Amino acid sequence: MTTLYSLLTFAFWGIADLFYKKGNIKEEKYNDIKTGIFVGIVMGIHALIYMIVNSVNIDFIEILKYLPVSLCYIISMIIGYKGLKYIELSIASPVQNTSGVITSILLLIFFKELLPWPAYIAFVLIFVAIFYICMLERKEDKEERKFEVELVKNKKVKILAIVLPILYCVFDGLGTFLDGVYLDKLELISEDNALICYEFTFLLFALFALLFLWHKKERIKFSNQKEKIGAAIFETAGQFFYVFAMAENSTISASIVGSYCILSMILSRIFLKEKLSLKKYIAIGIAIVGLIILCVLDV
Repeated sequence: MTTLYSLLTFAFWGIADLFYKKGNIKEEKYNDIKTGIFVGIVMGIHALIYMIVNSVNIDFIEILKYLPVSLCYIISMIIGYKGLKYIELSIASPVQNTSGVITSILLLIFFKELLPWPAYIAFVLIFVAIFYICMLERKEDKEERKFEVELVKNKKVKILAIVLPILYCVFDGLGTFLDGVYLDKLELISEDNALICYEFTFLLFALFALLFLWHKKERIKFSNQKEKIGAAIFETAGQFFYVFAMAENSTISASIVGSYCILSMILSRIFLKEKLSLKKYIAIGIAIVGLIILCVLDV
C-alpha cells in the first residue's frame, strides 16, 4: 500500500501545484498569507471531520509532541507561497522538490538502512533530473519571462528568488525527515494523530493570519479565490495519503512524494500551455524512470 499512498500523494500535490500557480497574483498584497489561510481552513475542516468519523481523540500533549514537524512544514509552505511572488512556480518547484531525495539520504545515513542497489540509482536519477530541470529553467530566455527581467534589475528580489526555494527545501526536507522518524523509524505517533495535529496547527496559523490581515484592514474576497481553494483541497488530500505513505516506508516514500513537481510541469504544459524544451522532456523522462524503479522496489 505504500506505493499507492505515495503515488496518490504525488498526484494530489502535483495538481495542487498547478492551482497554486494559477492562483498566484504577484500584484496582490499578502497573497502568500491568503494562500496559507485557505490551506489552514480546509485542513482544519478536514481534521475535524476526520476526528468525528474515525472517533479519534487528540490532546494538547500530542499536538505539542508533533509541533516540531508541523512548524517545519508550515514554515516551508509559507516560504514557498512567498517565493511565488519572486519566481515562477515552474522554476521554484524543482528546486524545492529536491528535498525528497535529500530526506531519503538523511534517513539512510542516520538509521544505517540498507536498500537494494537499484534504489540508489533511482535516487540519483531523480535528484539529477530535478536539479537539471532547475538549471534549464534558469537559463531560459529572460525576455520570455517578464518577471525575470525584474529580477535582473532588482538585486534584492534576485537574491530572494534564489534563497526562498532553498530555504523551502531545507525546512521541508527537515520536516519530512522528522516525519520519517516520528511515523516510521521510531513510531512516536500514529498516522491519525500526526495528520490531525498538523492540520489543527495549520488551522491555528490561519486564524492568527486572519487576525493579522484584519489588523492591516486587508479583506479576503472568497468569491474570486477558487484557485486558492482548489489548491487547499488538493493539498489537504495529498497530506491525508502522505502520512500513511511515510509511516510504512519513509525512505522510499520521501523521494516519490517529493517529486510531484514532475507532474506539475506536465500539467502546466497541458492546461497552461507552458512550453517544455526537448531537454526538459528528457529530464522528466529520467525522473520518471527513477520513480518507476522506486515503485517497483516498494511493491
